[in-house]
Amino acid sequence: MRSNASGRAGSFRVTLLAGAAAFVIGAPGAALAQDNSPLADSDDADELTLEDDRLADDLGNSNTIVITAAKREQTLQETPISVSVTSGETLEQAQIRDVLDLQTVTPSLRVSQLQSSSASTFIIRGFGNGDNNFGVEPSVGVFIDGVFRSRSAAALSDLPNVQRIEVLNGPQSTLFGKNASAGVISVVTRPPQFDFGGSVEAVYGNYDQVFLKGDITGPLSDTIAFSLDGTYQKRDGYAEIVNLGVDQNDRNRWSARGQLLFEPTPDLSVRAIADYSRIDEVCCQVATLVAGPAAGAITALGGQFSPPEDFFEYEAFLNEVPVNEVDNYGGSIQADYETGAFTFTSITAYRELDNFFRTDIDFSSVDNSVEQRDQKVETFTQELRLTTDFEGPFNFLLGGFYFDESIEQRSQLENGTQIRDFFELLAGADAVAVLTGQPSLFNQVEAGLGLPQESIFTTPLLSDEFFTLDNTAWSVFGTVDFEPVDGLVFTAGFNYTDDEKEFALSQTSFDPLANVNLVDAFIVGGIAQALMIPPSQVTPDVIAGFASDPATAPFFAGIAAAAQDPAQNQLLALQPFQFIPPFLDVPNSVEDGMTNDDEFTYLLRAAYQVSNEVNVYASYATGFKASSVNLSRDSRPLGSDFTPGPLGSTILAPSSPIRDAGLAIPNLNSGTRFAGPEEAEVYEIGLKAQWPGFGFNLALFDQTIEGFQSFAFTGTGFALRNAGEQSVKGFEFDATINPADGLVFTFATTYLDPLYDSFEGSVVGDLSGQRPGGIPEWTIATSATYTHEFDSGSRIISRVDYNHESNTDINNGLPTFNASLGNDRIFRREVNLVNTSITLALANGFEIGAFARNLLDDQYILTVFDGVAQAGTVLGYPNPPRTYGGVVRYKF
Repeated sequence: MRSNASGRAGSFRVTLLAGAAAFVIGAPGAALAQDNSPLADSDDADELTLEDDRLADDLGNSNTIVITAAKREQTLQETPISVSVTSGETLEQAQIRDVLDLQTVTPSLRVSQLQSSSASTFIIRGFGNGDNNFGVEPSVGVFIDGVFRSRSAAALSDLPNVQRIEVLNGPQSTLFGKNASAGVISVVTRPPQFDFGGSVEAVYGNYDQVFLKGDITGPLSDTIAFSLDGTYQKRDGYAEIVNLGVDQNDRNRWSARGQLLFEPTPDLSVRAIADYSRIDEVCCQVATLVAGPAAGAITALGGQFSPPEDFFEYEAFLNEVPVNEVDNYGGSIQADYETGAFTFTSITAYRELDNFFRTDIDFSSVDNSVEQRDQKVETFTQELRLTTDFEGPFNFLLGGFYFDESIEQRSQLENGTQIRDFFELLAGADAVAVLTGQPSLFNQVEAGLGLPQESIFTTPLLSDEFFTLDNTAWSVFGTVDFEPVDGLVFTAGFNYTDDEKEFALSQTSFDPLANVNLVDAFIVGGIAQALMIPPSQVTPDVIAGFASDPATAPFFAGIAAAAQDPAQNQLLALQPFQFIPPFLDVPNSVEDGMTNDDEFTYLLRAAYQVSNEVNVYASYATGFKASSVNLSRDSRPLGSDFTPGPLGSTILAPSSPIRDAGLAIPNLNSGTRFAGPEEAEVYEIGLKAQWPGFGFNLALFDQTIEGFQSFAFTGTGFALRNAGEQSVKGFEFDATINPADGLVFTFATTYLDPLYDSFEGSVVGDLSGQRPGGIPEWTIATSATYTHEFDSGSRIISRVDYNHESNTDINNGLPTFNASLGNDRIFRREVNLVNTSITLALANGFEIGAFARNLLDDQYILTVFDGVAQAGTVLGYPNPPRTYGGVVRYKF
């Protein structure tokens, strides 16, 4: 059974697709250039295929440009790879303010923001993870001015003064190391200038949107230049917490950055950057797709929730206002020194990230439970490299990279005032007794298990968790180019990375019911009754003796069998309420809390310039991502370290290192503490061609990742495990047409055919041979831009762009709704976004314009997840509605 929720704007899909085919419109300002970089600083070249040297000359740019993606200065023809490029002017015209919006102009990239303002995932060609667990490193590396941002929360601030953004598709581990097994997003900002200038911009839009941006640059002396820039963004939420009368999904963020550029000689350049950004928002809108049995309990307690039929009404019911606070700050120094044919580069950076969020996790107005998470990340990086520019056939790049990071996280689940009543109702207790405060089901359970009365689900905290992770890594890398004849270049590259992690995980689970294994309690009770002693005297030695004594062993076997039978052990009905069981801390005498990985990756490539207009290339590359650690309450010992007994029994657990060391605790299960490394490889061939007024680029690829680190929400925590192998075959194509002066049509598309070649241990069962969910078969990004220039030098720039993702399953099923309860409903999504803008740019530097994003108010589901401790309930995130506004800008 399939469920599709495309929303009201879905009816426009056929018309838009037909229009896209008719106009051959393309990625707005983004070229899938099979090179590593766009033109260095030409905004005027925005709507061209940015790899074309001849067109660059027409605009007054040099044929030799800085290709930051390749970490060296090369011509665009010399380094062919698949990369999408978006210029600063496109970002400005399309009102793209952060990497969340970047996906609308880059068909191979997907970005999603989910649980909080800082929880985002970057996906390239269907690969990517690391959104909501700081122990899971991203498969897509984000670099801003050459500095690695290790967590997505550190890459989500507004994009000030951006020169260009490059999205490198496919494994890039040769030059970017352990966090680029799926690709790289490289943001390049404008350096300080020795000519005085700047700009200011003000935007006002619906939802009382206010966006202010400004920058100024100029000389401090003949050798020192400066720049300052900043942004401020404020907007009411497009969703409402109805019962509290508070907006949700608002915007409240600002950023500031200062730069100094020191050029004492033509051969030496030193660039220093310091920045600070802050987010303080109410996020994120969650609505109900399937109302499970918990809906009745919520209603009985006088609570409210958003019903499934109102999914796109952007209304929520919560018992407190969510808090999302992100402080992201740091600095870097880049030094470049040229001597003869050699260029030495050093990039030193230190960054800190403070991330705090607090949210109602049952997404109803009932006071059930609240989660809060306080995270701190400190990161130091150092990169050194040497590049050459010889006249002869050989050139090389050699570099090294050092990474040192520490993470601390304090997490808590709080019990609300109504959580005990809520779970009693779910357990089938008499509603009148529960609502009137009479002794009820949990009172009987407490008496039977010898627990204090009114103790179940009444402790202030349900759990208190503290996690730390220290990560050090170093790598050496390099490439060699050999050009035996003009136009033919062979490239070989390598990277050796060594990565070491040390982690410590501790958690206290306070609920007394969760600390009792119900099978073991039945067995202990049976033995106590047989021996006529109090249960407190049934020690492990007593149990071992009772089980091994020939006279009592048959009786023990009978008790053990009865303990596992729900008909005889009625306590087993309480197992669903033991969702926060005790936690075995790490490190311990069996688990050392360490991972150590090392990997050699390499690149082989051949490129040939067939003519001045046509280039072809073929490449093979491998990639690597180090082990990731599960910093969540679902972290469990490996199966090789512990084998649980039936229904989590410790008494019936077979021999294992943890049990034999006396470390086993009630309800302990096996799982993973960490996921092992990812190893990627990609075969790719490409063609790029450019003639006056028309050009196109094509890349065909076959990409595989072994041990892909799959990360899934289980309803109370996160399961982290390795898929055996995941692959994708496909192509990326873009074309540009300039039929007349000022008129540019472009078209870019990505086709993906992914497959789980082997994934037996997923949270929803064996997925081997199935298509991974969440990866659309077709993605299209198109744009049309017309610039009319008046005799006075003023211009009118009109633009429309369209982004389409074909209808696809959002995931492969949910652990509870599908795998446990057997529902066959899989939710789907299809995306059809239209954005438009028009700008009047006067010759004196003033500009005035208007814009709209999601013009047709398309509606679709971002993602879905199991209700927290609400079996049968499915919740999801709706996409943002239409936004629009006006802009005034002045450049000087």
